[in-house]
Amino acid sequence: MAMAGFWSIGGYVISFRKDGRWYADEEVIGNPRIARLFAENVRPDGTGGWLIDLGVDRHSVTVEDTALVVTQLEGDPASGFRVRANDGATDDLDADTLVIGADNVLYCELDRGARGRIVARFLRGPYYRLTTHIALDEATGAAWLEQRGKRSRIATPK
Repeated sequence: MAMAGFWSIGGYVISFRKDGRWYADEEVIGNPRIARLFAENVRPDGTGGWLIDLGVDRHSVTVEDTALVVTQLEGDPASGFRVRANDGATDDLDADTLVIGADNVLYCELDRGARGRIVARFLRGPYYRLTTHIALDEATGAAWLEQRGKRSRIATPK
């Protein structure tokens, strides 16, 4: 696969996987600019799937878990937390959107304007950093995160 410049996204099976990396067929897309371009332009296709929308060039994408991943976490409970996703955008963490999924994977929603609200999976580094601030009620199994004086319960799938 070409590493320099831009290439047409057609002709490949493009996928975004749980490891937070983009693939063309079975090969990792090693060019960080192309990976970032894809992350900045992935959006729901309106039928339950995903596509990369580059204006005149659109291509369906296989998303293994989520279309975005949280790559960095900053802040603390007193000042609040901020997350950075693989699309480069930084957001205040909306603790009310936190969900603990299967295998204790942590997710949150990120507002991407015209692309809508997109669920993002926490990668290991930010996950471990945030979990040091999560409280667990042993009796009920409920998990909580407190930031800026507000306590938010972390949802679990039904």
